Amino acid sequence: MSMKKKERSVRLDEQHSDRTIGRRTFLKRSVQLGLAGWAAATFPRISWGGEPVTEPAQEPFPDLKFRADGTFKILQLTDTHYVSGDPRSRRALLNVEEMLDSEKPDLVIHTGDVIFGKPAEESLREILSPIAERRIPFAVTFGNHDEEFGKNRREAYEIVRSLPYNLNVEVPGIHGVSNGVITLSSSNGGVKKWVLYLFDSLRHSPLPDIKGYDYIHFDQIAWYRQQSEAFTRLNGGTPIPSLAFFHIPFPEYIYALRLDRRRVLRGNFGEEPASPSVNSGLFVSMKEMGDIRAVICGHDHDNDYAMQWNGMFLMFGRFSGCDTVYNDLKPSGARVIELTEGETGFRSWIRVYGQGITQDLRYPKDFETVL
Repeated sequence: MSMKKKERSVRLDEQHSDRTIGRRTFLKRSVQLGLAGWAAATFPRISWGGEPVTEPAQEPFPDLKFRADGTFKILQLTDTHYVSGDPRSRRALLNVEEMLDSEKPDLVIHTGDVIFGKPAEESLREILSPIAERRIPFAVTFGNHDEEFGKNRREAYEIVRSLPYNLNVEVPGIHGVSNGVITLSSSNGGVKKWVLYLFDSLRHSPLPDIKGYDYIHFDQIAWYRQQSEAFTRLNGGTPIPSLAFFHIPFPEYIYALRLDRRRVLRGNFGEEPASPSVNSGLFVSMKEMGDIRAVICGHDHDNDYAMQWNGMFLMFGRFSGCDTVYNDLKPSGARVIELTEGETGFRSWIRVYGQGITQDLRYPKDFETVL
């Protein structure tokens, strides 16, 4: 969320009811859903510096499949800023329910700032429960506000992981708690067709001389590169097409807008990207690895545009929240990404609450005109 706009938090003292469901229970349900795990031993973790690390063991990454008709639909929610017990949050809950029922996605990815007030546990459970109730697999990568309301980042993460149909798998030993990988296999199983990366973009810069938002750290980038290399080997030396999801847009969003007119923009541009003030090199690593087709972020409530720049799509989701925070791009909604088996491009559109679909575009076909 932009630092130029005032944010308001609400403190509530209502008691909660514990609705946690154990991780083991979820894994059993996942098997019933056909969500086959993929042995993480294929991808040993590395430390910054390149030395293999064997402790601790990592859970298998989730592996989903294309539908029988060869399609797969991802619904991106972002910046719901939900506060349990606050009537201003009702719009966010109604929006989430309409997006789920209208699109019937195969996967939901929430790109952060899930909540914006106490009680944190109730807020997390209430805004994410419509996904679980519909038995839709989902994952969350946290925003800068999710740890501010009585639960630290890890505690909030464990609440999310306790919900049924959650796919988050922690990557130990690197910055952040909500990094992860989800793979997408062919409809008949076995062959990896797409890889979905989740990066935890954290909160504020930890360096005293560098102000502003945090950045994707070097150990996270090293982890991504190692994963990407392993997937490329698995695919006979050809990078597997991939998407990356995180909350705070990296500085290339600003570079593309202000420093280079060789970009094509579609959608609503309502505020300057609120990026970190330093660049840690994630974009360059993505280009070097050759697999990322698009980066999809949240954070900036008044943007829902997508732009093509230097052979990659830099995209925002549609603000999915309510009136606990600023939002001039109304009504709220969500971004949808549809993948088709055998294609390295994709289709994406915005669904607007109560209004239907807008910005229905093919990537890269509808971005071929160069400014």
